[in-house]
Amino acid sequence: MTEKKKIVFVVNPISGTQGKKAILKNIEERIDRSVYDFEIVKTQYAGHASEIAAQAVENHTDIVVAIGGDGTINEIARSLVHTHTALGVIPCGSGNGLARHLRIPMDSKAAIDIINKGVQLCIDYGKINDIPFFCTCGVGFDAFVSLKFADSGKRGLLAYLENTLHESLTYQPETYEIENEEGTVRHKAFLIACGNASQYGNNAYIAPQASLTDGLMDVTILEPFTVLDVPSLSFQLFNKTIDQNSCIKTMRTKKIKIHRSHPGVFHFDGDPVMGGEDLVVEIIPQGLNVVTTDQKEPMESMNLLQMISEYFSGLKPKGEEFLAKRQNHLFELNRTLLRKLSKK
Repeated sequence: MTEKKKIVFVVNPISGTQGKKAILKNIEERIDRSVYDFEIVKTQYAGHASEIAAQAVENHTDIVVAIGGDGTINEIARSLVHTHTALGVIPCGSGNGLARHLRIPMDSKAAIDIINKGVQLCIDYGKINDIPFFCTCGVGFDAFVSLKFADSGKRGLLAYLENTLHESLTYQPETYEIENEEGTVRHKAFLIACGNASQYGNNAYIAPQASLTDGLMDVTILEPFTVLDVPSLSFQLFNKTIDQNSCIKTMRTKKIKIHRSHPGVFHFDGDPVMGGEDLVVEIIPQGLNVVTTDQKEPMESMNLLQMISEYFSGLKPKGEEFLAKRQNHLFELNRTLLRKLSKK
């Protein structure tokens, strides 16, 4: 008789926007008991998930499943890198960037079915100033919003994006020096995003060409833009084409050093942390085994975004009064856009 595999489900009770009782019920009813012996453990404090995962490695557990968002995944995965214990995911966080890149369904029953199949892939991960990240990290506006969002206590896509829209109207770009093996370049930038995976979460593709298995990170530099650029940037962010925008510069590299004029916030997998003037970001190839799917992701309709983008193409400003009215109009349209996106 084949020995059963050991699996531990780690639940973050407060992550995301939904309760966990239904998910735990689905696990009890749906997990393949002929393949797995399993237990469910709830986290009790920040960092507890890392401790649970580390103990699971010591116990030669085959899979540790993160039930939560990218923050919970980060806590667990950092204890699993370079071990034989694989990461599984039942996504229920606010963004679920890594799960979406891996094409793991947001429906918990379907995610459990993937765990039952047990298909595994060895992926890269990154470090920013020696802090592991698995999806994205960065400096600038996205880190600033992550800090604001963490302080607000609000959750959900709509709250996050509306906060983003408000802050973007007054945020001032900074000048950064970026150094890699090819030399040093200077950019005045709204943000610098380093992608191991392709998206922040919620199908917002900040690095649409990124691969989890190529040993490289995709760096996206968003240069200063005007309020008139917001609809097209919004459309392209969710349509996997932001790298084609004229305000975007990209590079693909193994390691970069980012220098800024003063200390400040940066983020890793959406979690903000304060850091110094210099940030070192690197990719570590083939460091984490994950349970994933071999099914292709269906194409999603983006008709609303396309219409907004086309509506504003070719607009010609006609003075300050026009710009003020247009900015208000853009703001209201983007609020509508974000509400539509939050229902996907």
